[in-house]
Amino acid sequence: MADPQSYRPRPGSIPDQPGVYRFSDDHGRVIYVGKAKSLRSRLNSYFADPRGLHPRTYAMVHTAAKVQWTVVQSEVESLALEYSWIKEYDPRFNIKYRDDKSYPWLAVTWSEEFPRVHVGRGAKRKGNRYFGPYGHAWAIRETVDLLLRVFPMRSCSQGVFRNAQQVGRPCLLGYIGKCSAPCVGRISADDHRDIVEDFCKFMAGQTAPVERRLKRQMQQASDDLEFEKAARLRDDLGALHRAMEKNAIAFRDGTDADVIALAEDPLEVAVQIFHVRGGRVRGERGWVADRADEGDTGELVEQFLLQLYSEADTSDPDQQAIPREILVPALPPSQQSLTELLGEIRGSKVDIRVPQRGDKRVLMDTVAKNAREALVRHKTVRAQDLSTRNRALEEIQTALELPAPPLRIECYDISNLQGTEVVASMVVFEDGLPRKSEYRRFVIKGFEGQNDVAAMHEVITRRFRRLLDEQASMQAPGDAATGEGPLLVDPTTGAPKKFAYAPALVVVDGGPPQVAAADAAMNELGITDVALCGLAKRLEEVWLPDEEDPLILPRTSEGLYLLQRVRDEAHRFAITHHRSRRSKSMVESVLDQVPGLGEVRRKALLSHFGSLKKLREARVEDIAAVPGFGDRTATAVKAALDQRPNGEVINTATGEILDGS
Repeated sequence: MADPQSYRPRPGSIPDQPGVYRFSDDHGRVIYVGKAKSLRSRLNSYFADPRGLHPRTYAMVHTAAKVQWTVVQSEVESLALEYSWIKEYDPRFNIKYRDDKSYPWLAVTWSEEFPRVHVGRGAKRKGNRYFGPYGHAWAIRETVDLLLRVFPMRSCSQGVFRNAQQVGRPCLLGYIGKCSAPCVGRISADDHRDIVEDFCKFMAGQTAPVERRLKRQMQQASDDLEFEKAARLRDDLGALHRAMEKNAIAFRDGTDADVIALAEDPLEVAVQIFHVRGGRVRGERGWVADRADEGDTGELVEQFLLQLYSEADTSDPDQQAIPREILVPALPPSQQSLTELLGEIRGSKVDIRVPQRGDKRVLMDTVAKNAREALVRHKTVRAQDLSTRNRALEEIQTALELPAPPLRIECYDISNLQGTEVVASMVVFEDGLPRKSEYRRFVIKGFEGQNDVAAMHEVITRRFRRLLDEQASMQAPGDAATGEGPLLVDPTTGAPKKFAYAPALVVVDGGPPQVAAADAAMNELGITDVALCGLAKRLEEVWLPDEEDPLILPRTSEGLYLLQRVRDEAHRFAITHHRSRRSKSMVESVLDQVPGLGEVRRKALLSHFGSLKKLREARVEDIAAVPGFGDRTATAVKAALDQRPNGEVINTATGEILDGS
């Protein structure tokens, strides 16, 4: 790897102006492109102490052999030039959003003499009009089948069309009224294009004119006593309504917007977008990308918007590639410049904002849920692959210099709220997959204030002391005489003991202090054959006992991905346990105010309702139905639950806030 100091620009040679820079390797290939308001400040940060750099940034500056820059006049120009260079050079260290699956498009071959409609996937072609993408191909095919009754345009392939021209006989769709049969001259090219144009307008959200026209024609046919024609138009109108119902209504005011949400973790980010046109969700799409650096959500949004809209085709008014409104989870750092750039591409004003309330906030939450599910689905598919899991275990073995792949990994995490309700979690992964039956929880007592290091020492001590105790207690009667090792099952029941299996690797959530505490606890018990490491959240550094510098695994490493997944699962399990205990303690503290309510009846309430939320929602009659409670005690319990900390009391019947006095 190259030394960054070997190609660092001379002091004072970097201008203190906005611009775009690019790092190149020793073969001249551009490996990273970035922009900055101040080139001097940004580039100097790359040549600072390497220990403070993000792992991927560290790898980039040590791979590069040269850095160049171009000064621009404004931040808008820097945005445009940055994307232009990314598109031209395809640098390996820039974040690249890739589709998490192939979404179907609805395409209209507008450039042909007789345009046709069809459902397709993949890259767009020039001369076509596209709508979508859509979540399911079968759903859009059903919609098109309904709309062909109202807009009888061509939907056959070029081969079928030419064959019908040669034989002078249309296909089945021409006979059942779902095609105007331009192949045999039933309609002229201009009239057929008018039908296609009405179809495109309808798909773009302009549904009201079509509905009004059909209603007017139906009424006219009825007035002229052409009842068969009126009935056909009525059926066409019904088909139109059924097609419209397939697109969920998002906004009643007919808003055109793209709603974007992200789901992030330290290694990857999933992006989901809902295209809303005419107030209805017309399409959705998802992307998954590797995290390029430790940028925040706003920076990820900015990079995504640049990639999504910079190639937008604004020549087709039906596409509305860039809507007037873009709803995002966090504002990009260059919001004003990005708004100006997208406004220039669109040809009119673009508004980028974060929805705070109402229907738009609700839809944003829905999109965010889809993004989280997409990230989980992506990780699940990745984790279930056997060869990937084997490669991850082998990478961990090589990186930590273990004698064999760690087939059993245990991870520990501490959770508390300002030193109260301190709990710990232990999760187990065997062969790269979670083994939830082996998960354990610990309650840590005896500490004042927040002391994660001491808590980690205690939980590791308790876990391995139980290991030693259970292995000693599970010696079969004749084992000591024969010299055989300890049995890992209870000789009476045949079931494995809770802590009888020793891990091959212990992972703690944290850096050097947590690792040192765990190492001290294991040494005190004489545990020397179990490997230990820590995984720090901020930079995803792997810390080993008695090592001054962390181990940096490549960002693309399957071993790092597995360690991160184990750590995140331990964190989730600890948080869940902590919230459960905190909820119960809140219930107990509230119920302490009720005179005559002892510990037994408090536990009965907790057991019956399960949570403070459900207990607060309960009526007096529900509380009185619990064994050991009468109407008077139930009324006192309900009054205590409805009282706020400041002394105010809520009238549960009306929701009115009453005076606590």
